[in-house]
Amino acid sequence: MKKMLMATAATALMTTGAYAAGHSEIKLGIILGFTGPIESLTQQMAGGAEIAMAEVTESGLLLGGSSVTGIRADSTCIDAAAATAAAERLITSDGIKGIVGADCSGVTGAILANVAVPNGMVMISPSATSPGLSTAEDNGLFFRTAPSDARQGVVMTEILIEQGIKTVAVTYTNNDYGKGLADAFEAAFVAAGGTVTINTSHEDGKADYSAEVGALAAAGGDRLVVAGYVDQGGGGVVRAALDTGAFETFHFPDGMISDALAANFGSEIDGSTGQNPGTDSEGASIYGGIVGDAFNASSPFSAESYDAAALIMLAMQAAGSAEPGDYKDHVMDVANAPGELILPGELGKALQILADGGEIDYVGATAVELIGAGESAGNYRQVEFVGGELTVVGYR
Repeated sequence: MKKMLMATAATALMTTGAYAAGHSEIKLGIILGFTGPIESLTQQMAGGAEIAMAEVTESGLLLGGSSVTGIRADSTCIDAAAATAAAERLITSDGIKGIVGADCSGVTGAILANVAVPNGMVMISPSATSPGLSTAEDNGLFFRTAPSDARQGVVMTEILIEQGIKTVAVTYTNNDYGKGLADAFEAAFVAAGGTVTINTSHEDGKADYSAEVGALAAAGGDRLVVAGYVDQGGGGVVRAALDTGAFETFHFPDGMISDALAANFGSEIDGSTGQNPGTDSEGASIYGGIVGDAFNASSPFSAESYDAAALIMLAMQAAGSAEPGDYKDHVMDVANAPGELILPGELGKALQILADGGEIDYVGATAVELIGAGESAGNYRQVEFVGGELTVVGYR
């Protein structure tokens, strides 16, 4: 892989500008919460998508030599009206041909219903995990490279039961993501013989979570499950729980897993556990090498973002068209068998195979396999907090 792909995605795109000037340009929207409760994750997510676009542009093989440019827009993660307006601007003003995003489930559902479906726009989310999106009316336009929380609930249960945790209190951010995950987890945990002492929501943006923690402490449990956002209410609940001594260890789903979690709490959360989408596949290792030191390639949903962008561009090539209505039916084809296996750094190879009339099976950075209504079968990275650091202890 050439040196440009080791630089930041933005730099990589700039270096291809001379090439793009003489060829047609395809614009893809990148709608993520660059402000809001997961902003510590979104720079790495956008970076992953932009590296895939730079790789394709450099190859010169997409649709006879088209370049690809990513246009960023802020979903805020939590403000559906702002996210919808941002998506509308990308379509009407910027003329995008596909969307990498959105990120959080609530804004993703809003954009899908209010913008993508009415405009026939393809969306591939790298991180929207609400089970409710599996049955959303999408006209075949919506896909995701992160697995549904229906599966995450089962994985959480397996981890906790294996550690001998039989009773838990649950707090979740009061939105589609939080409630969907909390409900999926409770169903799986109870079915496995565990007890949920309380399953209650918290609001983001509060300065004080002592009342919420008081209710959780009164219910009790061997561990507190925090299905929230590390940069918002989830972090606030953890701080209040530690300060009051209500809980000493926690279990963190994907919205809480971030470098910021260890940075904010250090050894105070030693003994805590968690999981987020991830794999130890060959593709994950290659992706890390491509990213180099530009940013943390293992940051949650960064690899999924690379794969989301790659799938859009490969589907365009398979369809022979950048129009969403033409390529939407090819996303599942390029993502799954049969065909030649494609790993990160091999997008040019994949484009050539498709141009020659061949078939590909895009494995990518996250061992992509799309099932059902265009969603990921899913792999998870299991983590523990030891010595103030986030440590990967296995994969599921």
